[in-house]
Amino acid sequence: MTPPSHASRTRPIEDYALIGNCRSGALVSKDGAIDWLCWPRFDSPSIFAAILDPQSGGAWTITPAGSLSRHATREYVGATAVLRTTFRDAEAELTITDAMTITSPDDERTALSPENEIVRVVTCIRGRAEIEIAFDPRPGFGKNPSRLIDRGKLGIRLEAHDGLLSLRSEVPLTLVEGKGAAGRFVLEKGESAHFSLTHTTDAPAIIPPLGEWTRRVVGNTIALWEQWSARTRYDGPYRQHVVRSAIVVRLLAYAPTGAIVAAPTTSLPETIGGKHNWDYRYCWLRDAAFTVRGMLALGHHDVAEAFTGWLLHATRLTQPKLMILYDVYGRHPPPETELGDVRGYAGSRPVRTGNGADKQVQMDCYGEVIDAVWRVTRAGMRLDKETCSTIEGFGQYVCKHWRDPDAGIWEPRGEPKQHTHSLALCWVALDRLIDLQSRQEMRVRHQALFEDHRAQIRREIDRRGWSEKLASYTAELDGDTLDATALLLGWYDYEKHDSIRMKSTFRALVEKLSPAPGLLYRYRSEEDDEGAFGICCFWLAEHLARGGGTLAEACAVFENTLAYGNDLGLFSEEIDPLSGRALGNFPQNFTHVGLINAALSIAERVQRDASESHEQVAS
Repeated sequence: MTPPSHASRTRPIEDYALIGNCRSGALVSKDGAIDWLCWPRFDSPSIFAAILDPQSGGAWTITPAGSLSRHATREYVGATAVLRTTFRDAEAELTITDAMTITSPDDERTALSPENEIVRVVTCIRGRAEIEIAFDPRPGFGKNPSRLIDRGKLGIRLEAHDGLLSLRSEVPLTLVEGKGAAGRFVLEKGESAHFSLTHTTDAPAIIPPLGEWTRRVVGNTIALWEQWSARTRYDGPYRQHVVRSAIVVRLLAYAPTGAIVAAPTTSLPETIGGKHNWDYRYCWLRDAAFTVRGMLALGHHDVAEAFTGWLLHATRLTQPKLMILYDVYGRHPPPETELGDVRGYAGSRPVRTGNGADKQVQMDCYGEVIDAVWRVTRAGMRLDKETCSTIEGFGQYVCKHWRDPDAGIWEPRGEPKQHTHSLALCWVALDRLIDLQSRQEMRVRHQALFEDHRAQIRREIDRRGWSEKLASYTAELDGDTLDATALLLGWYDYEKHDSIRMKSTFRALVEKLSPAPGLLYRYRSEEDDEGAFGICCFWLAEHLARGGGTLAEACAVFENTLAYGNDLGLFSEEIDPLSGRALGNFPQNFTHVGLINAALSIAERVQRDASESHEQVAS
C-alpha cells in the first residue's frame, strides 16, 4: 500500500496547530498531518520533521480520501490544547480530535500511564467517509536508522534513539518497506477509530483497549486544561485571544523545571529561502520580565513563580556572568550544528540544532532577570538570602560592565556595539535593586554605588542614545538607526509614554519601520529582508494604551495585528508584510506574551478612562 501523496508537500507555517503536554509539542497541519514532534523534550531529536524535509523528515497523517479533505475547519476544544479538525462536504462530515495527553497527580498515583502520548480519534458525524493513514517516523531528522516492527495487539514499534515508540491502532495497518506503515479504512455515521502513539524511556506502560482508554485520557486532558484556563484572571477586551495566548505560554513551559522555551521548533525561516534559521527550543533570559508580568497579571502565579525559580537556578550556575539562553534544565545548550542533509523548510538552509548565540554577551539580560524577580516580590513572593546575594552580585557586575559593547537583544552575529536598549536594561537592573531596598524586600549593601551608576547610565542614554536629527531614541549610542526596542523605555518606566521624546520616537518608528498598519519591523538594514516582528507589533499598541496615544488608537493597532494570527489565534515570530504569512519559529512565546501584555495595558486604559470620565461627570 502506498502512503498518501499529499504527505510530501510543504505547508504554510500558519496552517499548523500546536498540541502539547508541557514537556514537548507537536505541530498538526490543517489536513491532518503531524509534521513536527520531538520526544521526550522540546529539544530532543525529532520523531517527525516533515515540516523541515517533506521527503525524509517523517510524518503521521490521518486524512479523508478524495474531495472531503479539501474542506477543513478547525478549533481547539474550548479553552484547551486539544485540537478538533472537521472535514465536511455535501455527502459527509468527519472530525479528528488530537491531544497530547496529560494526567493529574491523582491519576498518576492510581494508574499506569505512558510517559508521552498522542491520542487521535477519528469520528464520522454524517454520511460515510474513507480515511487514509500514513505513519512514517524518521528519528533524528531522518538520520537515525529506523525499522518498524508489527507486534500485533501491542502495536507497531520502533526502537528510537532514547526510547521505545509504539503506535496502537484500531484499524489494520500494513508495513511498507522504507515508508513506514499505511492503511485505508471506512467509517459510517456514528463510528470512530482510535489511535495512540506513545514514547517511553523505560518499560512501556500497559494500557487498556483503545476505545476505553482514549475516551478517558482525552476527557481528562480536556478537564485539566479547562481547570487551568478557568483560573485566568482577566475580563477585559479580547479575552479569547488572551486566554489562548496564556495556553500557548503554558504549553511552552517545561513542567519538571518551570523553564519556558522560546518556541517548540527549530529552523523555520525568518525569510523563505534565507539562512536565518535558528533553533528556538531553549530558554532566553530576555523573555523573563515580559513573561512574568503577563502571567502574574492573569493570575497564573504558578507559571510565573516556577519560571522565576528556574531563572534563578540557571543564573546561579554561571554567576555573576549570565548566558543569554539555557536548556530546560538551566544548562548550556548543545553546540550549534548545521544538518547539511536536511532540505529545510521550503528549501531554507541550513537547518540547525543548538544555538551559538549562547556565546554572546547581552547586558540587557541583567535588567530582565532582576526585573522579573522584582515583579514576583510585588506579587508577594519573599526573597531568600541566597537570591538577594545573587541579584546584588548581578548589580555589581552591571556597574563594572555597562559601558562594554554587547550583541544586543536581537543577537546579530557581528561586532559588539553599545546598544541603547542594553544600557536602558542596565539602568533597570540598578533601579529595581534600589526599589527592593526601599521597600525592604532585601538589604542592598551597595546602594550608593547602584545609585551613582544608575545616574551615569541615564546621562549617557539621554545624551548619546537620542538623535536630534531623527527626533528619536536610537538603536546604538551615537547612532543613526532606529530600533523598536526604543518603545520599551516607557514599558520599563525609564521614560513616560506621553513624554515629548517618547511621542516623537513613536512617530519616527512608525514612519521608518512600519510597512502596514499594525506591523513593525524590529529594525531595518540593507542586508535584511525579514518580516515584521510579532512582539514589536504589540509593543506599538501597548505604547499607545499606556499613554502614548488614545485608547481608540491602541485598539486599532492591536486589532490590526490580531488579524495576522492564524485561524486558531496562533502567532509565529514574524509576519510577511506583503502576504501576511507567518515566518520564523512557531508558535512564538515572545509574540504571545506581547499580545497578553498589550491587552492588559488596554484593559487598564479602559478602566482609567472610565474612572476619569466618571470623575468629570461627578465634578
